[in-house]
Amino acid sequence: MNNDVELLDILLQSGHITDEQYQQVLKENGETKASAEKLLLKGKMVDEELLTRARGTLFGMPYADLVGKKVDVQVVNLISKPVAENTKAIAFDRKDNVVSVGMLNPRDAMATQAIDFLAQASNFKVKYHVISNASYSYILKKYEEIGKEVAKALEVAKEKFQPTPKEEAKAEVNLEEIIKGAPVSRIVSVIIRHAVDGGASDIHIEPFGDESRVRYRVDGVLRTSLRLPKYIHNSVVSRVKVLANLKLDETRVPQDGRIRETIGDKIIDFRVSTLPLQDAEKVVMRILDTSKGVPLLEQLGFRKEYVDIIKKEIRKPHGMFLITGPTGSGKSTTLFTILNMRNEEVVNISTLEDPVEYTIKGVNQSQVRPEIGFTFASGLRALLRQDPNIIMVGEVRDSETGELAVHAALTGHLIFSTLHTNDALGVVPRLMDMHIEPFLLAATINLAVAQRLARKICERCKTQVALPPEVEKGIRDEVLAIPEVYRSHLKLDGPNLVVFKGRGCLRCNDTGYAGRVAAAELMPFDEYLRELITKGFPIDKVKEYIKEKKFLNLRQDALLKALEGYTTIEEVMRLSSE
Repeated sequence: MNNDVELLDILLQSGHITDEQYQQVLKENGETKASAEKLLLKGKMVDEELLTRARGTLFGMPYADLVGKKVDVQVVNLISKPVAENTKAIAFDRKDNVVSVGMLNPRDAMATQAIDFLAQASNFKVKYHVISNASYSYILKKYEEIGKEVAKALEVAKEKFQPTPKEEAKAEVNLEEIIKGAPVSRIVSVIIRHAVDGGASDIHIEPFGDESRVRYRVDGVLRTSLRLPKYIHNSVVSRVKVLANLKLDETRVPQDGRIRETIGDKIIDFRVSTLPLQDAEKVVMRILDTSKGVPLLEQLGFRKEYVDIIKKEIRKPHGMFLITGPTGSGKSTTLFTILNMRNEEVVNISTLEDPVEYTIKGVNQSQVRPEIGFTFASGLRALLRQDPNIIMVGEVRDSETGELAVHAALTGHLIFSTLHTNDALGVVPRLMDMHIEPFLLAATINLAVAQRLARKICERCKTQVALPPEVEKGIRDEVLAIPEVYRSHLKLDGPNLVVFKGRGCLRCNDTGYAGRVAAAELMPFDEYLRELITKGFPIDKVKEYIKEKKFLNLRQDALLKALEGYTTIEEVMRLSSE
C-alpha cells in the first residue's frame, strides 16, 4: 500500500473525508499522478493543519502546530537559518538535553542526517515532529525578528559587560562607556522598533527576578516580548535615559523625558518615565505616533446617537465638556477628535497638555512644565489673556485648576478637559470634592462622557460562538433592559444570542483581537440635572431621572457592541470590573 492510499485511509477512518471524496481523489491520483495531498488541498476537502496531522499519523511521528506559539529565540538559533532553509526543519522547544525539531518532510533522509550531525556536534538529542508550511514559515520569521538581533548583540554585550567574580570586587564599570556600547544601543533600538511595528502603545522595561523583562502593551493588554540577562538591565535603562536627556547619575527619584525617533516613514514620540525600585530602575515608554491623522468619532466606536449629542454640545458658546475614564481609556484621542471638529478659522483654540500627544494644525498647543512653575493652573491663567474661544486643559487634577476652569466657562469660554472617575455620574461629586461651589458647577457643566476601550475581534478569524445557558440568560435579561431605541436593530427573538470571538490567527498573533473600540456613556446636563447639582446631587434622584430619560450606561453600550460583533462578552466583563 502506497503513502497516498494510507493517507486517504487515515482521513476516511477518522471521518474527515467521505467515501465519495476518497474515491474521487483516488481516481484523480491514478489519472494525473498528482499526490493525494495536493488533490485534497486543491479540492478544499481538508485544511493544511489537518492534513499535516494525518501525515504525522502516517509517519508515526507527533504533530506540532507552531503558529502563534511563543518560542525561545535561543532554541530557534540551535539550527542556523541556512540549515533551516535547506532542511526545512525548525527547532522550537528544548527540555534538558532534548530538542524538539519540526520538519516539513520527515522522510527526507538527507535533512534528518544533517540535523542528527548538528545535534551530535552540539551535544543534544532530537525529537522530530511533523509540521505544516504555515508553522514552518511562522518560526522561520523569528530569525528576522527581535530575538536574533538581540541575541547577536547580547553575545557581544556578554563579553563586555557581564561581571566576572574578580570584577565584581572592583569598582563598577564606567557607566558612560557601557551605554555607548554598540550592543546596548542596538538592543534598545530593536526594542523600540519592534514595539512600533507591533502596534504597541507602551513599552515596559523592568527587573524580573534574575532577568530583565521587556513587555509591550498591545490593544490594552501587556505581553512579555523579550527576556534579557539581568546584568544588561542597568545598561539598557541608562541608554534610554541618554536618548531622553535624563540624568544618568540620578537613580533615587522618578524622571520624565521624551524621545523622538523616525521609524520607517513615521515620526514617533516616546514619553519616557523612570521609577526607582528596590535595587534597580524601571522604564515605561508611551508611544505617540505623530504621523497618525485625527480619527472621526464614528471610527472610535461612538454610536450615531452619541455623535449627534456631541456635535450639538460642542457648538455651545461656553460651558464645560468633560471626559472621564482610567489611564489608557482613550480620553485624549476623543478630546482631540472633538477639537478637530471645531478647528475653524473663526475660532481660536488653545491647549495645555502634559505632554502634547497629537499635533493639530491651527491649534495653539502648549506643554506644561511643573518644574519651572508652568502648571495647568498658571497656564490656564495665561491662556485667558490670549483671547481664546475654546480652551483644552489636559486634566483637572486639583482644586485650583478646577476653579479656574469653571470661572473660564462662566466668562464665555468653552472648556474641554478630562477627569479620573468611574462613570459620567462621578464627575459632579469629584468636582465638588475639589471645593467647587455647586451653583457655579450647575451653571457651567454641559456634558460628561465616560469611556473605556474594548478589544475588537479580529475580522480575519472571527467566528460565532455559543454562550453557556446560565450566562446567556443573564446577558439576555440585561440586553432586554436596554432602551429599545438602542437595540431595535438586533435579532433577539431567536433561541440563542448571536455572539462572536476570534479563533486566533497570524494577523492577531493568536489572540483573537486586533484593534480597539470605545464603549461610552453620555450625560447631557439639562435644567433638571443642573437643579439637582445645586441641591447636592442626590444620587437616587439622579439615577431615577437617568432611567426615565432612557440613557445608556457604559456596560450596556459595551454589551451592544458585543452583540453587534465588535467585541466579546469576555471583554464586556473585563471592562465592567475596571
